Amino acid sequence: MNPALENLKARGFFHQCSDPEGLSRLMDEGPVAFYVGCDPTGPSLHIGHMVPFFAYRHLVSAGHPGIALIGGGTARIGDPSGKTEMRKMLDYPQLDANAEAITAQLDRFIGFKGESARWVNNKDWLANLNYIDFLREIGSHFSVNRMLSFEAYKLRMETGLSFIEFNYQLLQSYDFLELYRRYRCRLQIGGGDQWGNIVAGQDLIRRIEGAEVFGLTFPLVTTSDGKKMGKTEKGALFLDPDLTPGYEFFQYWRNVPDPDVLRFLLMFTFLPLEECQSLAASGRNPNHAKERLAWEVTALIHGEATANKALSGARAAFGGEDGDKSGMPQRTLPRGKFDAGYIAADLFADAGLVSSKSEARRLIQQGGAFISNSAGELAPLADPAAFIYPDRLSSAGEITLRAGKKRYCLVTAM
Repeated sequence: MNPALENLKARGFFHQCSDPEGLSRLMDEGPVAFYVGCDPTGPSLHIGHMVPFFAYRHLVSAGHPGIALIGGGTARIGDPSGKTEMRKMLDYPQLDANAEAITAQLDRFIGFKGESARWVNNKDWLANLNYIDFLREIGSHFSVNRMLSFEAYKLRMETGLSFIEFNYQLLQSYDFLELYRRYRCRLQIGGGDQWGNIVAGQDLIRRIEGAEVFGLTFPLVTTSDGKKMGKTEKGALFLDPDLTPGYEFFQYWRNVPDPDVLRFLLMFTFLPLEECQSLAASGRNPNHAKERLAWEVTALIHGEATANKALSGARAAFGGEDGDKSGMPQRTLPRGKFDAGYIAADLFADAGLVSSKSEARRLIQQGGAFISNSAGELAPLADPAAFIYPDRLSSAGEITLRAGKKRYCLVTAM
């Protein structure tokens, strides 16, 4: 198998391929232009969206020209794949703003530089299509019976599939055709839920252009306990630091289950295979590998400065000697509340460690709340109605709170 495909397979990116041998032969002959698409249905990508873009970087590094397609046109309809109900329709200015934000995120991760790694927006060729001409040229090549045989449509038929969503596969197939015509794109990559759309695009190009193109999909990534990877207590693990702060992003990776460390090192870092295997080798401290995983992914998404600050904050929170508390999540609260006696449940709620005072009371009653003394030593808190006075503050006016085993907040009284 071609070395680029071997690398993807070794790192866990191989799920389905339309013709592995044919694609391997084509790559052996020279560079193969490929693309991966994402629709700007929100203001930020989350880590689940990034799986194909990690593969994108591997392929570009192997000399294959990559195209990141921003679905400014297809997002006007919404992909029904993997969804149990119709997506919320966004207005065009919002979609344009989302597309701009997502392009900037991908540029920071990929580093678009012309022919070897470029981005395009399918709004450029979809927005002004003539519907009658499109149906004649493109729609005539699609079988409704075959479309309904694909898993994405079969699932939605049970809950209701709108006609506008039914058109999505035609538009994505047309994207593949357009990219083939413009850039001789021969390969589409994407998540496993895109298989039906990719196969439809291959068939369209074969019918219209008489050319052979290929599809490659990646598995849905879940944690060892069966949860969807990238899901946190607060929702998805977003790339936008306003939605998921750098420290929280770092801590997600620092706290992944032990059995997932090697798999995530392989998929979400660009460390050599041998180094990934060495880090995760049995007999080694798994926390060292998790810390390296967290630093590598955070540096790739947010930059080394954020990764270093998050690492230092995590070490401070967990009692490391070289930690810097400035890297911990922080909150400033009124000094007057401490002077009057800050009710413990109110303090945890105001610090943002829980979503409500009732949740704070449950946390404390269940033994999951910890608070520091003036020397910075953490101790469990037993009474939700206890008063927290200034004598617990450090000389700098700070107090550390912990919820459960992993969530910290450094509170400054001012």
